[in-house]
Amino acid sequence: MDNQTFEITRRQALTGLGATAALTLSGCTAVGTSVASALPGTISPDGWLEQVGYNLLEHEPERATGLGVDTGKYAALRSKLEDQSIGGQAAYAATLRRDLEVTRAYPREMLDADQLTSFEVVESAYSVALDGFALPYGDVAVGSWRNAPYVVIQNVGSYLDLPRFMESNHPLNDGDDAQAYINRLEAIPGVLAGELQRMKSATNMGVVPPDFLLAKAVTQMRATLQEAMTGGGMAKPLQDKTGELPDGRRLFSKSEEIVKNKIAPALEAQLAELYRQQNVATSDPGMAQRPKGDEWYAWALRASTTTNLSPDEVHQQGLEELASLHAEMDPILKEIGYTTGTVGERMTALGNDPRYKFAEGDPGRAEIMSFIENRVDWIKSQMPRAFNTLVDPNMEIRRIPVNEELGAPGAYGGAGSKDGTIPGRMWINLRTTDLHRKYDLADLTYHETIPGHVWEGEYSNRLPLIRSILAFNAFSEGWALYGEQIADELGAYDEFKVGRLGYLQSLAFRACRMVVDTGLHHKRWSRQKAVDFFVQRNGSKPDEVASEVDRYCSWPGQACGYKVGHSEIIRQRGLAKTALGGKYDFKAFNDAVILGGNAPLDVMAKNVSRYVSRVST
Repeated sequence: MDNQTFEITRRQALTGLGATAALTLSGCTAVGTSVASALPGTISPDGWLEQVGYNLLEHEPERATGLGVDTGKYAALRSKLEDQSIGGQAAYAATLRRDLEVTRAYPREMLDADQLTSFEVVESAYSVALDGFALPYGDVAVGSWRNAPYVVIQNVGSYLDLPRFMESNHPLNDGDDAQAYINRLEAIPGVLAGELQRMKSATNMGVVPPDFLLAKAVTQMRATLQEAMTGGGMAKPLQDKTGELPDGRRLFSKSEEIVKNKIAPALEAQLAELYRQQNVATSDPGMAQRPKGDEWYAWALRASTTTNLSPDEVHQQGLEELASLHAEMDPILKEIGYTTGTVGERMTALGNDPRYKFAEGDPGRAEIMSFIENRVDWIKSQMPRAFNTLVDPNMEIRRIPVNEELGAPGAYGGAGSKDGTIPGRMWINLRTTDLHRKYDLADLTYHETIPGHVWEGEYSNRLPLIRSILAFNAFSEGWALYGEQIADELGAYDEFKVGRLGYLQSLAFRACRMVVDTGLHHKRWSRQKAVDFFVQRNGSKPDEVASEVDRYCSWPGQACGYKVGHSEIIRQRGLAKTALGGKYDFKAFNDAVILGGNAPLDVMAKNVSRYVSRVST
């Protein structure tokens, strides 16, 4: 299929489905009514927000399981998976378009402050997502962070997502859960075929990933395929439960058959397309070298930062913030004896200091896990000093699956299910212990767990369903960086100045991301130039940076959201301090931001303004 045919087909599908769907509100919640009748007198604001949430989950049932809301009348969602085909994605966009119309039409005078925030959040998320769906290729993360031009690559695709999801999130508590598991296994070949359809369309348009990303993707998919061909991988959870489930042995045998005879061939077909892409791939890393790449990157940057900053503005802000942070690091480095060379050169020397390295191999891996658990215990004890409203996250620390480590970041984390049955998690990359240092692992822990991602997610899980679903990269990552700052302000590094260097280097690293991401996708930097910028300017570890740069190539714009979001939270804190003077309170400000939930930066700013108004009067 050529470029023109694909683009017309997709745009026509979006327009046509959107026009007809706006007339009825069917879908999984099947209210079957006109847009007008969804307005006051028929459905309350909270009722409409819940409706919007379940309408979205009909298209992403995996999220329903992750949130623990695929129960009762929504139990059928536990047997389903997202439709990844062109038609399935068009239907998803049609639902967003319809629900956006109703949300915009709802009279604002009917809403209290919390409801108004939620309506503003839905408007922002859906309008940005629809702009992404209207682009001729790529994967759109609705109210999430992983927008990608490539449907399957080293860190994107169901070949990675579904094995982890089935093993970690799909419950297997009884026979119904087991049958739902089998139903999902049966659906996986169709999911992979839908992705393959979009992969081929993109390839035919000339949208081919860089060769260095394809090399990683091929290696990882071969590993997933090898597991599938032997009946392992996604069959293992049922094998582990054979003795506990009714008819468990038969169900496990059935799962092996599906994995070997249906899922494995679908993976082979995707692998063949990756080989086809390798035959025409180049080493050009950025979107500027792809068809309609400038348009795609402009949208991705807007989606990631929830601002209208241009690539040049983001690039310049990154350079300025990097210089400011290095000015803070310089005197600490001198104090501990690192006096010559640039900040980057001295941080490189610090990174090579054996005192701050973990042991190699499994002993070092165990040391890292123990270190993380110790820091979690400490920061939990400090939270009453930073918040008036407290939560107690159900949380665990887990190693990133070995098959994913090559293309994964150093760590990632997030909250658990809305019902509390699935814990929040910090996933740590232990491919090599050299990815981490004793002076920067504490900061990474605070970012991924408390007061960062896991902590923030617990508050969003208390909000209406749609607010637990929708997350914004600039807020999520900006808050996690602010969580790092909170830990510093609570004294995390008072007795360990080298640890404060790790924290400041973390912030500087995010400033570098703004420079590098825009450099790759807008200024046509090479991959090596991007890696060198991190190593030379910030003293970052080469192994870590190489994987980071590859991530930016497959998730354009995402890396810019971190520091943009953090800087805006700090700017809002400064405004609140100035406006309130002696009435300003650290804990009250933190509550105002986090209780407003995960939101675009302009909506977050409105929540802070409302807090200032309340305190001022």
